[in-house]
Amino acid sequence: MDPVRTRGRGFVVFSKNHPSMKTLPSKIPSRALPALAASALLSLVQPALAQDAPASQPAPEYTLTGNLSLNSDYRFRGISQTWRLPAVQGGLDYSHRSGFYLGSWASNVSGNSYINGAGLEVDLYGGWRFSPAADWTLDLGVLAYLYPGARMNSAPGVATDRRYDNVELYAGLSRGGFSAKLSYAATDYFGLNATTAGYAFFSALPERGGSRGSLYLDLNYNLDLGHGVTLGAHLGHLKVRHYGELSYTDAKLSLSREMLGLNWSAALVGTNADKAFYQAGNAAGQDAKRLGRSGVVLSVAKTF
Repeated sequence: MDPVRTRGRGFVVFSKNHPSMKTLPSKIPSRALPALAASALLSLVQPALAQDAPASQPAPEYTLTGNLSLNSDYRFRGISQTWRLPAVQGGLDYSHRSGFYLGSWASNVSGNSYINGAGLEVDLYGGWRFSPAADWTLDLGVLAYLYPGARMNSAPGVATDRRYDNVELYAGLSRGGFSAKLSYAATDYFGLNATTAGYAFFSALPERGGSRGSLYLDLNYNLDLGHGVTLGAHLGHLKVRHYGELSYTDAKLSLSREMLGLNWSAALVGTNADKAFYQAGNAAGQDAKRLGRSGVVLSVAKTF
């Protein structure tokens, strides 16, 4: 038999003359037994814990999210779309892990601004977000603004077949709290062209052709103030092709806070839009309100 070890029932048996046995003390002090037992137990428990630790979950193939908000006014690029009255808004977004996304969003709008329609705006959009460099995100997409049933009036009570619908292409770039987006009108800007120039806005415009190619630059910065409070700053500029009278700059300063599962915000909004064009009267064309007037907009929103 091998003088060093024998094998039986899975155990390795060393003879007392084997060199490795000389490293063991002939007698273990009784006070050291608890420490040795704890060490042995720990060596058994650690591998088990490592095996039981949950593996990191892979990113879902897609996400589906929604949002709903109540607002004291609906301002689009600084201009009120609800005759400076409240708006209920909501949307649904689908995002694929590849960066592709689709979405829809809707809001009530004023029949004084979007005549002969359902008093509704429906936006449909899609695009692709990706990272061209570390910490940067590029967003390319298309957005359609639709106003079901709405048609322009050539005179009070005289409807035409001309729509307010608009389609834009956009490119956005963001990093951290900063974002910038440039939108390009792929159609006449909300229906403005040589035919509608005389009645598309509150005051008549001279006929100078179509407004396709109009641009809007949107700059934003959000700063986390802690405790769920965010400070937001926005600066935008609209350049309407062939109709410079309609071009203007808008700005917004906002504070928002997450509380009770909702997002509460207050924003000061203003523009230098020419009030001769950015007004809307009632159905009789009277009691006109300046739609780009500076004001405070309050809102409460829920994302789910």
